[in-house]
Amino acid sequence: MQNKKILFIDDEPKIRSFVRISLIAEGFTYCEAENGKQGLQRFQAEKPNLIVLDLGLPDMDGYQVLRTIRHSSNVPVLILTARDEEAQKIKLLEGGANDYLSKPFGVKELTARIRVLLRDIPYQPTPAILEFDGISLDTHSQQVIIGEQVFSLTKKEYALLSRLAQAPNQLLTQTQLLTEIWGPIHSEDSHYLRVLVTQLRKKLDDDADAPRFIKTEPGIGYRFICKPLTDTLAH
Repeated sequence: MQNKKILFIDDEPKIRSFVRISLIAEGFTYCEAENGKQGLQRFQAEKPNLIVLDLGLPDMDGYQVLRTIRHSSNVPVLILTARDEEAQKIKLLEGGANDYLSKPFGVKELTARIRVLLRDIPYQPTPAILEFDGISLDTHSQQVIIGEQVFSLTKKEYALLSRLAQAPNQLLTQTQLLTEIWGPIHSEDSHYLRVLVTQLRKKLDDDADAPRFIKTEPGIGYRFICKPLTDTLAH
């Protein structure tokens, strides 16, 4: 566990202070952020091994931060929440959290949960280039390369394509994609997804009747059908 980097995102200075002292004393490398925007910037710059994320941030909803992280990374995320209902916990886990801890919490329990996640989850950072047979995705520039041609996508087009590409050949449901990309309030707005897929197909010259990249499972969802060449994506 020595030198594992923990990113702690919380807007309360006192909590950041005692967590900082405790985690450094335990041998972790520590970095922190006081709001969601700063947290996402630190996530990109620091490449932490684990993130502790408070849901009650002043500038962004914690779920939004979590969804943004999940668009490009499978880094373990431990959620801090003052909300303790069962439905809330299920929503957190289904949304991509690996564990949760209710406030107020003890530092010993926090450290124990961090150690369990780092021990049990073989985290590997998402590579800069996701390579497949016929297409590559640059996770830094959010560009797509097909042959010698580079395609610039909108934020949501890239979010959809990269989410599908992170689970090659796996069926992702419409509800799952809508929730992750637009948020839970749009989980039933399937027309949003249909329009976005149509736009993406048009840009990438992907024929819906004979797809190279995205296969539609009518009424259910979509799957990315390219063979992965990146080792970390080969399941």
